[in-house]
Amino acid sequence: MIRSEHFKIIFQVFKEVAPAPTSGIVTVTLLSCVLFGIQTYFNFIPGVFSVGASVFQNGHLHRLLTYPFYHKDSAQLLLSITTLLFLGGSLEKGFGTVRFLFLFLLLSTTTGLFYSFVDLMQSDSDHSHAEGLLPVALACVAVTTMHTKMTRGFLCGVSFPTMALPWVLLLITTALIPHSVLPCNIIGILVGWMYGKGRLSLVDLTEARAGVLEKMMPFRLLRSISGVMFVPASTEERRKTLLPQINPTPGSYPVQAYAPLSSINTADPTAKFYEGWQNSISAPLSTSTPPLIAHGHGPAHSFGLSHGHSSEPSSGHSCNHNHNHSHGQQ
Repeated sequence: MIRSEHFKIIFQVFKEVAPAPTSGIVTVTLLSCVLFGIQTYFNFIPGVFSVGASVFQNGHLHRLLTYPFYHKDSAQLLLSITTLLFLGGSLEKGFGTVRFLFLFLLLSTTTGLFYSFVDLMQSDSDHSHAEGLLPVALACVAVTTMHTKMTRGFLCGVSFPTMALPWVLLLITTALIPHSVLPCNIIGILVGWMYGKGRLSLVDLTEARAGVLEKMMPFRLLRSISGVMFVPASTEERRKTLLPQINPTPGSYPVQAYAPLSSINTADPTAKFYEGWQNSISAPLSTSTPPLIAHGHGPAHSFGLSHGHSSEPSSGHSCNHNHNHSHGQQ
């Protein structure tokens, strides 16, 4: 009973902290789980889908496509999926689901190809196979840091330069996730930076092509799945999906209340009302007080205000005009 309560608490915390699942992340997760189930059921040889020197020595080029979905045990599988969920979700929301899946394959195959070449250059005793989602997740972080405008990042309350984020995560994930290969993870970060700088632009998928592909199968099926967010390739549609317009129901927001006319004392006959509020005038303006005229553009009566350029007097008044916008009295 106590264990079930603990699992409920852990699941609730993870549900609050984890980002919303997207179609690309869910697709990669399902493929990893299916391959893990197949290898467990048929009891495959360990490392049968891993990348290394055998890619060139034995011609196992298919491993460049299968190694990110292959995991040796359940602990590596769960930790790799969690890492991709937290580190790769922002990239899918920035590129769209179709481009994210294409970019996932591009980064994984390029990383596996480079690592296989590096492993081939080592001696036979130093050969080590690499697999799992961790190299691709770190490559996604590297691509995100190349496209962001933030100069500093925060992790567990510690501030550091944004470009150092992949290396900090490299140390943490390599230490926590079992069967992770440090050279392959480093190559994944370097490949992500290469893509961010445009070195792989010749094989990149444009936004227009991704918009056409997402209307075909099987991407139309991903769009129809409920409970999972499909991120469109178009920038405008992606903005509408990620930032939906809020339409509040009437009365959900407080409004300014006006005092009713019946609750106001109208004993003052000179009181006036503006939008339900009393606005009384204490003293009326004297009829003998001349109106205020801005900048002196108006008739000046003969009260000793003589500025020159006066016309002939009429009816005992001197119609003098101020031409230099001054109000000095002599």
